[in-house]
Amino acid sequence: MANNNTSFKQSLSLFDATMIVAGSMIGSGIFIVSADMLKDLGSAGWLLTAWLITGVMTLIAAVSYGELSGMFPKAGGQYVYLKEAYNPLVGFLYGWSFFSVIQTGTIAAVAVGFAKFAGYFFPSLAWEDSNTFIIGGLSVHYAQLVAIVLIVVLTFINTKGVQTGKIIQTIFTSTKLLSLFGLIIAGFIAFNWDIWQANWINAWSIQHLTKTADGTINYEPLISGVALGAIASAMVGSIFSSDAWNNVTFIAGEIKNPKRNIGLSLLLGTLIVTVIYILINVVYLATVPIHELAFAKDNRVALNASQAIFGNSGTIIIAIMIMISTFGCNNGLILAGARVYYTMANDKLFFNQAARLNKNIVPEWALWIQCAMACGLCLSGKYGDLLDMVSFVVVIFYVLTIFGIFILRKKQPHTERPYKAFGYPVLPVIYIIMGISFCALLIMYKPQFTWPGLIITLIGIPLYYIAVANKKNI
Repeated sequence: MANNNTSFKQSLSLFDATMIVAGSMIGSGIFIVSADMLKDLGSAGWLLTAWLITGVMTLIAAVSYGELSGMFPKAGGQYVYLKEAYNPLVGFLYGWSFFSVIQTGTIAAVAVGFAKFAGYFFPSLAWEDSNTFIIGGLSVHYAQLVAIVLIVVLTFINTKGVQTGKIIQTIFTSTKLLSLFGLIIAGFIAFNWDIWQANWINAWSIQHLTKTADGTINYEPLISGVALGAIASAMVGSIFSSDAWNNVTFIAGEIKNPKRNIGLSLLLGTLIVTVIYILINVVYLATVPIHELAFAKDNRVALNASQAIFGNSGTIIIAIMIMISTFGCNNGLILAGARVYYTMANDKLFFNQAARLNKNIVPEWALWIQCAMACGLCLSGKYGDLLDMVSFVVVIFYVLTIFGIFILRKKQPHTERPYKAFGYPVLPVIYIIMGISFCALLIMYKPQFTWPGLIITLIGIPLYYIAVANKKNI
């Protein structure tokens, strides 16, 4: 039910905002993606380097976004920044990509990750063909149904007001941060120097790892040009795991003292997560041989490390950690995402119903349409492929947004800037160069990661002009 409220209530503190940043970033990726990264890179040194480069890029982007969040402390975040720096079309293309796959696909992927790891406790959720059934000619897995239920439940909770979502976010993010630090401490206590030293042999030689049917591991050294492509390919995983840090900007209208607290929460949240990610990968390399990490069953590198640290109980420990992590992550994604559609709808570029706030002062209709899209992607089973494919587009939009800082300093020189981009212009330029280099390498060496994401984004062009035409007819 809609009410007469036309604006959000500022009720989230700096701590709450930081929990949303960290909680939205940490899903299931850190527990899984290092396996494929090691297949691409084949070395300890380059694995940590890929995570470090991603961390540096994320931190630079976060401190740069602080200026934009101070200039436009209202709901919508990156959509608003792109619209103000460029034009409504660029903002819409981001919003369309965000709705069609970036946010909804991430929600679907994280929810299915939760259900898969629940399979350790409920065998019917194990990812096997026997645990599927047919609905309308579509093969559906029980884990997909659990994922849908999770999305629906969290969406319903978030329709009851931001305070409820905040409590869940704080509890689950605090729990997973403490759990991850506990795993890191236990990993350093169980540090195996023999494994560590063996993993650092040829640590700076980029090699492609493959495994034959008889279990033999093949190491294929890569020449310089192809090696750069391998680094970019590997970073698709680390960038996916480090994404969603900007979700806090979508709920700017609900944060106390947003001109100060959004920028600070971006810095604190991304810094905490970057340190955790680097240390977790050190633990992986200190407890499990590289070839076992690269070819861990279902890519579950964290499970291998946990078993090495805790023994047989490691499986249960890591499954519980991932369920807590994905539950909290999805709550943050669901809470924040709907605010983008709300802002687009106020600009008459999305369904009009999404612009309404319910009696709890949240965009309930926007939450439910996001829920429907994410559930549809759960059933399609294509969310994982789509997410891989849009990593390119995600970074392109980040580059455009950070370049927008330069544009806005010329375009709106007198707009209040309570916080200016740290290290301007050097750090923003470094990010732009790194982001363009990453995208260029993907275009050259991994085109399958580029053109599908571009197609999804470009579909938004005719949709934009349809929306503009409808707006004129209203």
